[in-house]
Amino acid sequence: MSSSSRSTGIWSGEYLWVTLGAVAMIFLAATQALAVTTVMPLVSADLDGEALYAVAFSATVATSVIGMVAAGAWCDRGGVLAPLSTSVMLFVLGLVVAGAAASMEWVVIGRLIQGLGTGGQTVSLYVVVARVYPAMVHGRVFAAFSAAWVIPSLVGPLLAGAVAEFFHWRWVFLGVAALTLSAFAVVVARLRGLPLDAPERGATDVGRRLAWATALAVSAVALSLAGEVGPARIPIIVVAVIGIAVTVRPLLPSGALCARRGLPSVILMRGVIAGALFGAEIYVPYLLIDEYGFSATWAGLGLTAAALAWAAAAEVQGRVGDRLGNRRITLIGVAFLASSMAIVGLVAVTHAHPGILIAGWGLSGAGMGLMYPRLTVLTLAYSTTQNQGFNSAALSIADAVGAATTIAAMGLVYTGLGGGILAFTWVFALGTIVALAALVPGLRLGHGAEVRAATVAT
Repeated sequence: MSSSSRSTGIWSGEYLWVTLGAVAMIFLAATQALAVTTVMPLVSADLDGEALYAVAFSATVATSVIGMVAAGAWCDRGGVLAPLSTSVMLFVLGLVVAGAAASMEWVVIGRLIQGLGTGGQTVSLYVVVARVYPAMVHGRVFAAFSAAWVIPSLVGPLLAGAVAEFFHWRWVFLGVAALTLSAFAVVVARLRGLPLDAPERGATDVGRRLAWATALAVSAVALSLAGEVGPARIPIIVVAVIGIAVTVRPLLPSGALCARRGLPSVILMRGVIAGALFGAEIYVPYLLIDEYGFSATWAGLGLTAAALAWAAAAEVQGRVGDRLGNRRITLIGVAFLASSMAIVGLVAVTHAHPGILIAGWGLSGAGMGLMYPRLTVLTLAYSTTQNQGFNSAALSIADAVGAATTIAAMGLVYTGLGGGILAFTWVFALGTIVALAALVPGLRLGHGAEVRAATVAT
């Protein structure tokens, strides 16, 4: 069915159930991410696992690269339902293992499994968008995806904290697993019968790319664990960083690491801003609990503020992104993101009112809401049916590598300084520097006129 023969409204009858299903999957991913970020300080305290706190996050992000590559190659060689279904099953299995964990080491193992599913699910949904919707509405679809974070951002952190506080943190993992299985049964039923196969099979060296992805994940996890090996930490950090640089290169478009204009810079910028936000984000509830005495129920307020701002800014981008232009979106978005990091760092060192911290962190969501969906739209606009899977995987891999590397670096800084105010301050200072670095690829994205219909008109 050609796009010209179909309605262009993403909530129209022809797209309604696909949109609802895809948004439901994003909703569940958002619920899980915000809930686990909120309760992980309690998990760490309960299992005496402070040393593995950052690893519990970076492990998921690192193994997600393997899932992304596998799902991207799988999609390029055929349909989408099989990789999407496999990804969801791995996601649920990881949640069950983490929820039943008797030690922090088992939490990390569960998070490693969960990452395989998270990465594959993200790429598969991007390909669903590329194959079901016409290019002119991709911006609105990704704005809807961003908006799917609104309800979890309102109730997710609060509910997760309440469940952990009044029942047990294990139910945060197990509850999301049960909900995911229930919702996915509906999603699969709605996607069956839709034209999700690639018109032509892309030529992909799956084995080689999976080998690179596995080596990349190992390097990222090694970097996260470097702080636990005493005198050997420096050599391990050096080897891990070199390993990440070498193994990520074949998984990204040519020229991505040197910010070549166009798609390579789009991919690189996503990795940089993802690293800045997701690396620092895990320390927001940690800071509120440790230094301000917030309960787990209220520690997610900072995440809520950022997620609401993200959804609102994504809606603005979906409607007027073309008129703003890529350069202006970059400048505004990076300014918001870097300012947010700097404000939270200053609040930490001065012990200012926590309301300033929460409002300041909200700026990070506004910046990401402008930039994040725009970069996804540009990636699909630069793609063809033969490389949608590769490019979607590359975008998600950049997210994962940026986040895993920055989480690991911030974890080394935090544990190296022994925790406390000084450590929190340096974590957010590093986040500010990383956010500003996004200007390098961000000013080399190309112009909307160079790609096919990037966003829908109002």
